Amino acid sequence: MYRWGAAAYALLSLAVVGASWFWLDRLPFAHPDPWLQLSGAMTHAYSLLLGLVFGGLLVISSRVSVGRFRWAQRMHAEFRPVASQLSPSGVVVLAGLSAVGEELAFRGLLQPHVGLLIQAVLFGLLHQMPGPSRWVWCAWAGVVGLGLGALFALTGSLLGPIAAHAMVNGLNLSYLKHHDVPARRSVGGLLDRGLG
Repeated sequence: MYRWGAAAYALLSLAVVGASWFWLDRLPFAHPDPWLQLSGAMTHAYSLLLGLVFGGLLVISSRVSVGRFRWAQRMHAEFRPVASQLSPSGVVVLAGLSAVGEELAFRGLLQPHVGLLIQAVLFGLLHQMPGPSRWVWCAWAGVVGLGLGALFALTGSLLGPIAAHAMVNGLNLSYLKHHDVPARRSVGGLLDRGLG
């Protein structure tokens, strides 16, 4: 299954780079008008550093959410069957290629033309999945897309958003694969209804 996803993301990446170069006369790895005017190497260094910090915060917040909130536990349970089928190399390949493909498409290609907010909304909406957690997942992806887009606009480099995206996908897929959500203890009555 992951081979199809990896192949799709690889083709998406190539298509976005080719389309950008052909139609826009620029590659989608750099923002055409970044908020900070940094020199070449500093642009990528700041982007990478901020991307790793942002990715780490997202991973920590997802662990805390799964430990505390019923909606996060439901989402974890719904994604776990997909992640459990991935091999360790499948996790790495899927995390890397999905990060590159989605960052090239949403931040590198779309964001300079449609803006920060619209690309984030589209990113969220295109993260549809079957099941009751559909809109929670879309909202979470939209907020993450907003953060990744702000990082791209701030530094002008796509390196940080790609690193953050790959870190979040890789660590969260691995967590999903190896950790089941513990069953909640019922305290009964009105207290049980108010715990989520």
